[in-house]
Amino acid sequence: MSVKEQFDSISKQYDQQRRGLIPCFDDFYRLPSEVLDFQGTTPNILDIGCGTGLFSSVLLKKYPNAKFTLIDLSDKMLELAKERFKNNINFKFITEDYTKHKFNEKFDIIISALSIHHLSATQKEVLYDSCYKMLNDNGIFINADQVLSPYPEVESMFSNLWKKEVEQSGLEPEEIKKAYQRLTLDNPSTLSDQLLWLKKAGFKYSDVLFKYYHFCVLYAKK
Repeated sequence: MSVKEQFDSISKQYDQQRRGLIPCFDDFYRLPSEVLDFQGTTPNILDIGCGTGLFSSVLLKKYPNAKFTLIDLSDKMLELAKERFKNNINFKFITEDYTKHKFNEKFDIIISALSIHHLSATQKEVLYDSCYKMLNDNGIFINADQVLSPYPEVESMFSNLWKKEVEQSGLEPEEIKKAYQRLTLDNPSTLSDQLLWLKKAGFKYSDVLFKYYHFCVLYAKK
C-alpha cells in the first residue's frame, strides 16, 4: 500500500492511537508551541502533511486568531481535519502532495509532524529549501518527526525500547501490528544531515528542541 492508502485506511483511528504510539506525546506536541516566539497574534501558519490537524490544534490554542493552511495527500485525513476546525473560518485545506504543490503566499510559521520522514533524503533537502523561501523574515520552521541514528546498534536499541512501550500502551494487538507494518513506509534521515540541510537552505540557526528515542523536534529560524 502507498503512503496515502495506508493513512486513508487508519484515518478514523489516527488520533486515538497517537498516545499509544508516541510515548513522549505530551512533550512532542507541547514544547514546539511553548517556544514559538512570533511577535503578534495573527500569524499565517502552514501545516505540511497535516493529517487530522492534530499539530495545528495545539498551535491554535496559542494563536486563536491565526490563519492556517493545511495540506495533506490523504483526503480521508483531511476530512477529519475539516471536521475538527469546522467552526473556524481561518482554515484553508489543500488535498495534494506538498512536495509538488505551488504555494503562492508567504508564511510566518511552517510546521510538520510525523510526515517528512516518509520522503527521500533528496526530497527532504529540497523541501527544507522550499520552506525557507516560503517563510517571511524571522519566520519559524518546526519539524516534529522521526530521525535515524547513524549507528545501527543505537537504532536497534531505540526501536526495541519503543516497541516495548508500545506493547504496554493498551493498544489492541491488531493496531500494533498495523503500526509495525507502516514502518516499511518510513525513510528517516539522520539528525546531522537534516541540520546541515537547514543550514544550507539559509536558516540563521537551527537546533533540536526535544529528542526521545527516534522522535525529534527540529526548530529553525529564518
